[in-house]
Amino acid sequence: MKNKVVSIATIVFILFVLYFNQGWILTNLSTPAEKEEVILNFPSDRFPETAAHIKAAIEHGKSSICTIDRKGAEANRKESLKGVPTKPNLDRDEFPMAMCAEGGKGADIMYISPSDNRGAGSWVSNQLEKYPDGTQVKIVVK
Repeated sequence: MKNKVVSIATIVFILFVLYFNQGWILTNLSTPAEKEEVILNFPSDRFPETAAHIKAAIEHGKSSICTIDRKGAEANRKESLKGVPTKPNLDRDEFPMAMCAEGGKGADIMYISPSDNRGAGSWVSNQLEKYPDGTQVKIVVK
């Protein structure tokens, strides 16, 4: 009999808490917070060669979503450029970028001028520095 009283008291207490917290527990435990959608408007007027490469790669099926993965950038770059010879006075630009989890093996490679490639890389890095690894960024060429 004593166990039934304790069980009923426990159930009444839980119902009391659920009723008076106005759904806070159910709302905050059952639905994860929505992530902020990050869009990177890539400037084609500043970096035309890189912009053309990004556009072409996306048109050919590469993802416009970049999941930031700075720690994996070196390995991704090594994997994406494997077997792609260097050319004098040109950089090998990869898309998806090495800093993206989607980069690496199978990335689209295009030869472009070093100033365009490195300027674009620096610009992207500066734009995304405030976001932690794991943030998904949609890249849109403007």
